[in-house]
Amino acid sequence: MSVAAEVAKQLLEVEAVLLSPLQPFLWTSGIQSPIYCDNRKVLSYPKARTIVKDALAAEAKAAFGDFDMVAGVATAGIPHGALVADALGLPYVYVRSRSKVHGLKNLVEGHLVGNEKVLVVEDLISTGGSAIRVVEALRERGCEVAGTIAIFNYGFEKAKLAFEKANCPYTTLSNYHVLLEEALKMKYIREEDMDILKKWRENPEAWSPAV
Repeated sequence: MSVAAEVAKQLLEVEAVLLSPLQPFLWTSGIQSPIYCDNRKVLSYPKARTIVKDALAAEAKAAFGDFDMVAGVATAGIPHGALVADALGLPYVYVRSRSKVHGLKNLVEGHLVGNEKVLVVEDLISTGGSAIRVVEALRERGCEVAGTIAIFNYGFEKAKLAFEKANCPYTTLSNYHVLLEEALKMKYIREEDMDILKKWRENPEAWSPAV
């Protein structure tokens, strides 16, 4: 079994990913979606957590080579980033979505000199916006960003274009296509659900369960 398939299987088994083609979830953006992903669930299951941690560490080294530090994307990327940093024996920071309004008003939490080569760890890539904000914040501090890695992505063209514009390579352990294939093998979904789920992926903004 490939890493992408194994990770997808783990996400489904611990219900970090839920699929509901006929009763969709409502995202904050207003989009109706037949999929809901919360990779924080992985943290509660040692087997899945270890598989994801080891896969993130191995893929990061394979995709981006050497780097000096790991940075987690607040908030869901924070624990996964810390796990990767620990697995690789590297320093770790995390980057807030905005600076604190009190205390030291930090945007970056942890010790950052500003000349490090940094791996950015995110839990999920949808549009890529939160990860790219972290990339830009690190660059503004003088760091070089090796790339961004995440557990899962929906494969939206918008994310691909955003990372290209930011001139930041990225990779993920698994993706929407592989997840659907594993869900079908596990009988989590039916064959007739596949068309509904694939159509959502083609045009999420216009999709409805009646399509």
